Amino acid sequence: MYKVFFLLIAMTWGNLVPAQKGKVLESLVFNSSKLDYPVEYSIYLPPDYETSQRSYPVLYLLHGYGDDETGWIQFGEADIIADLGIAEGEFPPCIIVMPDGKVTWYINSYDGQDPWEDMFIEEFIPYIEKKYRIRPKKEFRAVGGLSMGGNGSLLLSMRHPDMFSSCVAMSAGIFTDEEILTKDIYERYFNNIYGPGPVKGQVSDYWKSYSVLHLIENTDPDKLRSVRYYIDCGDDDFLYKGNSTLHIKMRDLGITHEYRIRNGGHSWGYWRTSLFDGLKFISEKFHR
Repeated sequence: MYKVFFLLIAMTWGNLVPAQKGKVLESLVFNSSKLDYPVEYSIYLPPDYETSQRSYPVLYLLHGYGDDETGWIQFGEADIIADLGIAEGEFPPCIIVMPDGKVTWYINSYDGQDPWEDMFIEEFIPYIEKKYRIRPKKEFRAVGGLSMGGNGSLLLSMRHPDMFSSCVAMSAGIFTDEEILTKDIYERYFNNIYGPGPVKGQVSDYWKSYSVLHLIENTDPDKLRSVRYYIDCGDDDFLYKGNSTLHIKMRDLGITHEYRIRNGGHSWGYWRTSLFDGLKFISEKFHR
């Protein structure tokens, strides 16, 4: 359905007037006192941002492994998708902020050298919501992402449920303990961030503190229920097992969420349609 939608849009995009386009600023710099490197970010401002005095809801949109703050604009076409949805009345104008998470998995590294999570929650969000006209309340703040960023959006919303009203996780990089124990995934992706790997068939406590599948079981369910969750993973995606396991755990624990399995794999074509649906989902909370 959405492939047809985007084909039609591609044919008619040239007919849309410039006033309907939002503004994109790429690779801006935030200087953190917690990190020893500058944090780059891109931002999408909705079409009426420069002509109004209103404040807007915000989506913090996280990129995948090996990408950066430009990915969601250059490959994900987030600005075009947002412009079209706003023009069609599918969701209200909102600001989209896309920080560079490097390959941190959006956590505080085990050795304390790269406290990305603390930077994001304690410094970056307050900075962004002071610099731009954003409504600084949980009700108007959402987090989302793809792959590594999908996992990041889940763990950030679970560890800080007081911060976000909604979470949209696309093809989230969730791994079961069994996958970590039986494959070389840990050494390839996590060793430098999560610390020493599993010992004697057991994952570490640090791994558990950031594993979405452990967080869902060890976090106050009433706090988790205060966040609206949208989880979307293609039927051909190699991350199907972790996403399916999360869905089952959430069902068993009575954590309300939307779970989607559609035709597709781990690709930008899939994530572009996911983002459109995700923006519609988070807008339900943005509306009163």
